[in-house]
Amino acid sequence: MQRNTMRELDIINEIRGKVVSRREHTGTKLFLVFGYITLFMFMAEFLALELWNTNLCTWLWLCILIVGMPLMGYHVRKDFNRTGRRTPDEYLALQLWLFVGGASAMCGLTTGFAGVYEQCYCLIQGLLLGMGCFLTGAISSFRTMVVCGIIGALLSFACLFFQGVLWPWQLLIMALVTIITLVIPGHACRRYINKEKI
Repeated sequence: MQRNTMRELDIINEIRGKVVSRREHTGTKLFLVFGYITLFMFMAEFLALELWNTNLCTWLWLCILIVGMPLMGYHVRKDFNRTGRRTPDEYLALQLWLFVGGASAMCGLTTGFAGVYEQCYCLIQGLLLGMGCFLTGAISSFRTMVVCGIIGALLSFACLFFQGVLWPWQLLIMALVTIITLVIPGHACRRYINKEKI
């Protein structure tokens, strides 16, 4: 009887370890990869506009497609091959972030061609990041992500106060929103996982 109980505990610990390591590979790495790429893009665009008064740096946003999407595909595929399955929560979170990424790209294209990029793009982008972070936290029951999503979405409304010649300062607000909605949750998730492993 005691031998069966010990075996069951070993199985539970083994399964628990797989779940923790799966969260580490999918959530933490993707939040940090996209968080730092997006942060770099907002800062580079701000510096290009302020120092050289050129918006050629806007083309650097293609780095998210060129660098970020292949990295995301690599991590998701590697995680799926390692575990052999994907939970419904993981599938839902992945679909959510694919939607957020697609909506962000479409928003940039449509507002750019419509000539209202400076008025509303940063606000919409901030709301999408906040929504994505909030919903991911709600799906995974991770309170830090929920709180960061709410703060990031509310902070994005500050972009409305920087219009006209002050527009480049919206990019700094968006850099802060990126830190709050992607970088902080990524590091918090990694710290939580490392604590669970101990």
